[in-house]
Amino acid sequence: MATMYYAADCDLKNLEGKVVTIIGYGSQGHAHAKNLKDSGVHVVIGLRPEGKSWEVAKADGFDVLSVAEAAKKGDVVMILIPDELQAAVYEKEIAPNLKPGAALAFAHGFNIRYGYIKPPAGVDVFLAAPKGPGHTVRSQYVEGFGVPSLIAIEVDATGRAKETALAYLAGIGGARAGILETTFTEETETDLFGEQTVLCGGVVDLMRAGFEVLTEAGYSKEAAYFECVHELKLIIDLVNKFGVSGMDFSISDTAEYGQYVSGPRVVPLEQAKENMRGVLKDIQDGTFAKNWVAEHEAGRPLFTKKREEIQQHPMETTGKELREKMVWGRNDIDLV
Repeated sequence: MATMYYAADCDLKNLEGKVVTIIGYGSQGHAHAKNLKDSGVHVVIGLRPEGKSWEVAKADGFDVLSVAEAAKKGDVVMILIPDELQAAVYEKEIAPNLKPGAALAFAHGFNIRYGYIKPPAGVDVFLAAPKGPGHTVRSQYVEGFGVPSLIAIEVDATGRAKETALAYLAGIGGARAGILETTFTEETETDLFGEQTVLCGGVVDLMRAGFEVLTEAGYSKEAAYFECVHELKLIIDLVNKFGVSGMDFSISDTAEYGQYVSGPRVVPLEQAKENMRGVLKDIQDGTFAKNWVAEHEAGRPLFTKKREEIQQHPMETTGKELREKMVWGRNDIDLV
């Protein structure tokens, strides 16, 4: 059983007198920065001077500097820009400016796991990864709660890496919910696998397939959207809170029976697992990482084409129209 840490295991005093530099001010960046600031930590933000987030971070009350200048000040430097941009920014602006004995931190292990970033000797390297999007990390903190988080220590050059990482996670609210110990390799590979096979790839393709089957059979787009997309959140909320068996208890016996007899027809388990093993192999041996970096460097032709296709899909246009008409849930989420 992996080790779990809670508030009693964390001491924010381990960040006293230190500067935490947050590189990036997007979904995760703004949440980490605001939560740490509210926890009494000295935070500076590192951004491109011409970037759109510069004035936003300044308006939020932060000291905002170039990435290079912010890195010079940081006793902890947390990199929260997209995976595909991190290596170039690190090499050019962060690496030459890291303090001896500083800590280099990540919320996803991609660039350490696949060797795109190679920290120098004498620098702590840790993972502090909330298992939720940035807006949830912020909203839960404001409400007095937190998002379950992961911790991993890749390099403990100072002998204090874990204490620093736990203090950081306490500062963003993770200790309120629980902090699970892992490794950079495990976090990276399981995160990529979950996203691709279940959370994003698998779920989106199932929703789209269901929507298309119903509409091709003559049912209205609105009914198809409600049944195959909208209600997914309600089911997942039950699973999240009570597990699958608790969800089964809450739904009708008719729905539960359909789960048992029809689910395997749609997703044949052994074939799905075999396909998933192929995805996992590509993640483990670096094929996916190399392909993604190459895609980015080529100008993202496949990425852009697929994004446009999904944006124009009737499932998406129907959903947009319905969401604008619904009062329920309209203000649940603000995308940052």
